[in-house]
Amino acid sequence: MRFLFKTSYNQDITLARHAGHRFWYGALMAALLVAPWVLPEYWLAQVSFVLIYAIAGLGLMLLAGYTGQVSIGHAAFMGVGAYTQAVLSAMGWPFPLALAASTALSALVGVVVGVPALRVKGIYLGIATLAFGFIVEEVLARWESVTGGNAGIHLKAPNLFGWKLDTNESFYYLCLVLCVAITLGVLNLLRSPTGRAFVAIRDSEISAQSMGIHLAWYKGLSFALSAAVAGIAGALYAHKMGFISPDQFSLQQSVELLLLVVVGGLGFVHGAFLGAIFVISMPQLIALAKDLLPPAIGQAAGLQGVVYGVVLVAFVLFEPMGLYGRWLKVRTWFQLFPFYRKGLFKRQKSFTKSDRLK
Repeated sequence: MRFLFKTSYNQDITLARHAGHRFWYGALMAALLVAPWVLPEYWLAQVSFVLIYAIAGLGLMLLAGYTGQVSIGHAAFMGVGAYTQAVLSAMGWPFPLALAASTALSALVGVVVGVPALRVKGIYLGIATLAFGFIVEEVLARWESVTGGNAGIHLKAPNLFGWKLDTNESFYYLCLVLCVAITLGVLNLLRSPTGRAFVAIRDSEISAQSMGIHLAWYKGLSFALSAAVAGIAGALYAHKMGFISPDQFSLQQSVELLLLVVVGGLGFVHGAFLGAIFVISMPQLIALAKDLLPPAIGQAAGLQGVVYGVVLVAFVLFEPMGLYGRWLKVRTWFQLFPFYRKGLFKRQKSFTKSDRLK
């Protein structure tokens, strides 16, 4: 088992805690950099989707995993970012300026949606965000003069001040750079006073308020930051697809994002990436399994939704810490073997109970 002996404050705030972290994260980054020369075009496109969904997962993780605010309509923020990016790109805006505008508008919409969070919480907040998702989808479908309605709208390749990213490789590197930048930003935010205020609100709003944390300000800020990150993911998604329509940002997309953070590990940054891999690979696995199932089941229209629902319920009941939580348990078992005790994580959980877990 590894023991860290810290001798300075810089060791306590560094992102890579020890040499093992630096080695494995460096190896992962090297693998991602050489991926376009190794992977076929199809798999490179899938990795790009993983990066895009990981960005969206980081936004929802910031809101649900670290602030404790439920959102069942988070795909609406992706839709706002995607359509803003599409409209401004059609007007000839360079990609960076259009992306900044998409991020700002998504954040503004997040503040508007965050207002109900000041008065409601739990399932009632979930219902409010669900209603917001339906409203955004209806607006995108009815505002035909701007969004094109149900006919959708086409997008061109991103234009970086004259440099067109019209290949899979160039767009992949764009997604990689933005994903790494947002991940580092979220990690630094979480170890700042603002991030600690988010976690305090998640654990107990009464205790946070008693410590002088302004609930209205930090809840609104959490919604704004989460929506802004989701807007960036929506803008990248729109360019990757090349065509968007309102049904792409429906309730099913919101459920996929919720499934992403729950399966990946609610409250872990790593969980956003594990959940993104799961969400992107699951349709491929379902397509392969259809040939092995009876025709009455394999050809059913709602098979994917049923599988998502079963997986979500299974993780909530049997592994609420998600895939990353399971990895932590496996790693701890190997580190403490043969002294690992079965109730180790259960006892640890009993000490962290608060009013949000009752």
